[in-house]
Amino acid sequence: MNTRLSVNINKVATLRNARGGNMPNVVQVAKDCERFGAQGITVHPRPDGRHIKYQDVYDLKAIVTTEFNIEGYPSASFMDLVTEVVPTQVTLVPDPPEAITSNAGWDTLANREFLTDIIARLHSKGIRTSIFVNADPKMVAGAKATGTDRVELYTESYAANYLKDREAAIRDFIVAAQEAERQQIDLNAGHDLSLVNLKFFQEQIPNLKEVSIGHALICDALYLGLEETIHQYLQQLQ
Repeated sequence: MNTRLSVNINKVATLRNARGGNMPNVVQVAKDCERFGAQGITVHPRPDGRHIKYQDVYDLKAIVTTEFNIEGYPSASFMDLVTEVVPTQVTLVPDPPEAITSNAGWDTLANREFLTDIIARLHSKGIRTSIFVNADPKMVAGAKATGTDRVELYTESYAANYLKDREAAIRDFIVAAQEAERQQIDLNAGHDLSLVNLKFFQEQIPNLKEVSIGHALICDALYLGLEETIHQYLQQLQ
């Protein structure tokens, strides 16, 4: 099984918002990503609209033909949005509205009741769910107890330590992935994965269903072009 590539297009929206108007066009970029082989589109709308705006989510829902993954903290407004749009998957992240980017996974033990209620609401709409967690088997097991379909491993520490000692960097993620297999819960991963470190990660985590990659992929596209960049990421996952 090849791991699926979902392209996070938040950074495209950031560039658009820097000047106003509609260039680059977020909807067209999503179409192009799919045309070039991406198997999913990911967005993370935040309340301040500093990159993906809520209207973008509605616009993208109308055109995405692969899997549409919406990340975010389950505030009242976020939950209203996703239960109306009904994407393929909602990935729950614990970051507060002012966070620049996601920087930690959920404590699924301390937040079990809260997450269980959120998961049930999303499931009632037929939405697949994923919970963003650190590479900790206790957090994976805690996520299973909420009823979620998947967990997404937060891979920042792996990426930060990959060039120093990749075997040490991957160790906790292998343990977490093994726990996911024991718990019979599907596995995603994301954050700072790149052309440098992606192939080794995927090779060591054989039960990996999906990676969500945005920042590094869009940076690479500035040099390689979007089509070639997506092809190269897909090659890393084969």
